[in-house]
Amino acid sequence: MQLTTFAHLVEQVQQLSTDEKQELQQLLEKYLIEDRRQAILRAYEETRTLENTLKFSGEIQSLKKHLSL
Repeated sequence: MQLTTFAHLVEQVQQLSTDEKQELQQLLEKYLIEDRRQAILRAYEETRTLENTLKFSGEIQSLKKHLSL
């Protein structure tokens, strides 16, 4: 299987009809939105994992004990 380079892909896109370019644009916009949603979800999950490891206390001695760990 031959690897398609970015430059070759751009050349192929230039040869498309206007309707095909518009359809490709819409598809790319959808893909970018989905990529962003996935990035947001990963960031949220990482934050939730981090929050589960945090310890909260109103007592200074308890906080100092956790700092020395």
